[in-house]
Amino acid sequence: MKLNWGTGIVIAILAFIGFIMFMVTTMITNHKYNHDLVTDSYYQKELKYQDNINAEQNVLAIKDAIVIQLNQKGLELLFSEEFQSEFINGKVFLYRPSDKTLDSEFPIVLKNQKLHIPEKFLVGGRWNITVDFNYKGTPFLYHKELTL
Repeated sequence: MKLNWGTGIVIAILAFIGFIMFMVTTMITNHKYNHDLVTDSYYQKELKYQDNINAEQNVLAIKDAIVIQLNQKGLELLFSEEFQSEFINGKVFLYRPSDKTLDSEFPIVLKNQKLHIPEKFLVGGRWNITVDFNYKGTPFLYHKELTL
């Protein structure tokens, strides 16, 4: 049996479509591949975008508002001396882009203008650190990417 050009092209297209369907099915059904969104509440966060920009500007207005240091015991966040620790309330969110099960959230409880995050919460790799706090009613938002 001899194949002509038309039959060969149709067979090639069908083979390609079959390959693509196989790959799509494999990627969707295989539990090895993670299909989580970057964040669960993506749309709600986008609605507060301008508020976040204003809070980030508040942090930039203060020199060294937050300094992040890594030591043997973990991660240390040093708040500026301009802040009185009793008027700060908020949280620190450690976001791991590659695995949401490693995400952690800590309330801000300062001791000598410092917040300590123990080493057990920090696995090697990339982390996005978000410090979201209020000081005397003014919102502040600080972002930092860190690779351990």
